[in-house]
Amino acid sequence: MANYFSSDFTLGILGGGQLGKMLLYETRKFDIKTHVLDPSAEAPCRIACDRFEQGDLMDYNTVYSFGKKVDLLTFEIENVNVAALEKLEEEGKKVYPSSETLRNIQNKGVQKQFYKTHGIPTSPFILFEDKNKLKAALAQKELDFPFVWKSCTGGYDGKGVSIVRHEADISPLPDGQCIAEKLIPFKNELAVIVARNLKGDVKTYPVVEMEFHPEANQVEYVICPARIDEQVAQKARAVAKKVSEAFEHIGLLAVELFQTEDDEILVNEVAPRPHNSGHHTIESSFTNQFEQHLRAILNLPLGKTDSKLGGIMVNLVGAEGHTGNVVYQHIETIMAMEGVTPHIYGKKETRPFRKMGHVTIVNKDIHEARSVAEKVKKTIQVISKK
Repeated sequence: MANYFSSDFTLGILGGGQLGKMLLYETRKFDIKTHVLDPSAEAPCRIACDRFEQGDLMDYNTVYSFGKKVDLLTFEIENVNVAALEKLEEEGKKVYPSSETLRNIQNKGVQKQFYKTHGIPTSPFILFEDKNKLKAALAQKELDFPFVWKSCTGGYDGKGVSIVRHEADISPLPDGQCIAEKLIPFKNELAVIVARNLKGDVKTYPVVEMEFHPEANQVEYVICPARIDEQVAQKARAVAKKVSEAFEHIGLLAVELFQTEDDEILVNEVAPRPHNSGHHTIESSFTNQFEQHLRAILNLPLGKTDSKLGGIMVNLVGAEGHTGNVVYQHIETIMAMEGVTPHIYGKKETRPFRKMGHVTIVNKDIHEARSVAEKVKKTIQVISKK
């Protein structure tokens, strides 16, 4: 086995945001050397990696030359230059998850087609090259209102997704390749994180339930364990495992799911990296998602995925009407509550709905944790300096 610990082995991370920063907690724990590439001089990762490079993640030469300097490459964001990763792999560089996995996931149209080909349950959809083709399909009654519009590329945190109920809802949508998905009535939005190493060992985390902010289309609470029937939970974990095996990914795969009114499980979309739906694991699990990602990409034994306690994660997002240098108002008040841990991402500038941090609430009783989470949500404010 390669010696990763206190050695010259260097892990390269594409993307220097909060996911990378939390991954660096674990590389520090194991004394693994790290290089990070990110376009921002203020990237949260900057303070914790061994070497930081500023550069464009979508630029072929930048990604290629960064990859040449490290022993193994991983990423914390999907929007990276895949052609550069393919070239690095051709030359024998280890890239996990692989460029092929990323290529199948980066474009939502390709991702949906992948589910169809592999017999993975997902909501019915039609792929369109542009907005005009979509309008033509509506005119010819090949498509009915309401439906979910998704941009094939560039969407994140609720951006690039809209519910289209009337003709007028189409005009504000950007042009470009998109999918129209059937709007499925569902009881719950769920997620399962799956870890897979090179040996093919696979482990799934307990199912989480996501509660969304009605306007921002962002997750407000992530609740683990999900408040669902055990049979539904088992089905969700089995579907997530099937998705993982189809992608043959190495590392983590976050699988977002819908639980329909009839308790069917449909795959919404996936992310091949640590994910917002797994942040609670830092406090609530035997092995947190970031350590597990490292174990998986380095082909080490996978850690135990059980929860020690019930966990809830609350996103800390910039308050509306506030842009500028950040202040976390009433943070001491929430820190006085039992089982509450804030995580601050290190972004100096706040703006409305920008993810600035998260708070984990742990408790043996998930219902008690949920009521504390609500108090946390109402108490702490992410505002700008006057």
